[in-house]
Amino acid sequence: MAEKPQAVKVNYCGVCGLPAEYCEFGPDFEKCKPWLIRNAPDVYPDLIKDVKDADNVTQQLQGASISDKASTPGSSKPEEVKRLPGGKIKKKEKPEVIIEKVTRNRRKSITTVKGLELFGVKLSDASKKLGKKFATGASVVKGPTEKEQVDVQGDISFDVVDFITETWPDVPETAIYFIEDGKKVAAA
Repeated sequence: MAEKPQAVKVNYCGVCGLPAEYCEFGPDFEKCKPWLIRNAPDVYPDLIKDVKDADNVTQQLQGASISDKASTPGSSKPEEVKRLPGGKIKKKEKPEVIIEKVTRNRRKSITTVKGLELFGVKLSDASKKLGKKFATGASVVKGPTEKEQVDVQGDISFDVVDFITETWPDVPETAIYFIEDGKKVAAA
């Protein structure tokens, strides 16, 4: 009779949560190294050799009596960067207002205004003011990127730039862009 297969015990990293064999492919292998040396020395034997070499170097440096005052006074801490899974770095959004005209049913069009909230504008107030100013329907909706935007019925794309800069002085005209034929064009 054939033997039943036994379950394999997988050792998961306490830092990144990946199996220990895959830590080197994780978001930050440097943070995982101390945990791997303590808990999974057989998986990465090169790490143990590197640690022994590093210990020898630190002992030599301590024997040479290098003072902390020799460090540069202008050195600053590295910037805190948000890392996404897979090691990708999240970029910080620069505040800009994007105006896009979408045509539907041949003659009907909708003007979409994105990014007003980055300048501290309440989107519900913006939709009310835009609707009253241009005598159209305006509403706050979630766009394809799950961010809220203001949809205004009709083609008001060129008139809306002056209205935005007059109504909300915090929004500079240099931060307003149009999407025309899939390209981003400055409104100024």
